[in-house]
Amino acid sequence: MLIYSGCRIGELLDLKKENVNLEERWFHITEAKTAAGIRTAPIAEKVYPFFEYWYNLNDCEYLLSTPEGEHFKYRNYYDSYWMPLIEAVGMSHRPHDTRHTCISMLTVAGISDKIIKKIVGHKGQGVTETVYTHFEIEELLNAINKI
Repeated sequence: MLIYSGCRIGELLDLKKENVNLEERWFHITEAKTAAGIRTAPIAEKVYPFFEYWYNLNDCEYLLSTPEGEHFKYRNYYDSYWMPLIEAVGMSHRPHDTRHTCISMLTVAGISDKIIKKIVGHKGQGVTETVYTHFEIEELLNAINKI
């Protein structure tokens, strides 16, 4: 879910179900590290089943939750889920590395820098890019589904 959305781990852990639209395949990040991080991000076809599973799992207001249906805290996620997985596959990565992977995969797929920035919530370079360039969710979905 992190690799195919370009989210920061905190953005995904704090994502509320009310900000997820499964039918139209997008989610809205309402709180982020930077103003550019407030965005509507596409849900890639490859990870849609995971979004759907978590959305329907329980009554927690957050998309991802603990087995008890509580909001995931970073430390709980990292210690209980991230590290056991990383150790099991013999890798050494941080959750933030998934953003780098997403951006790299989008770049290799030939997605324009403007669309990549829109997906991952990076600030544009100029007024034209940040104010006058608008992307429809369909264009973002097409881009994320190329990886």
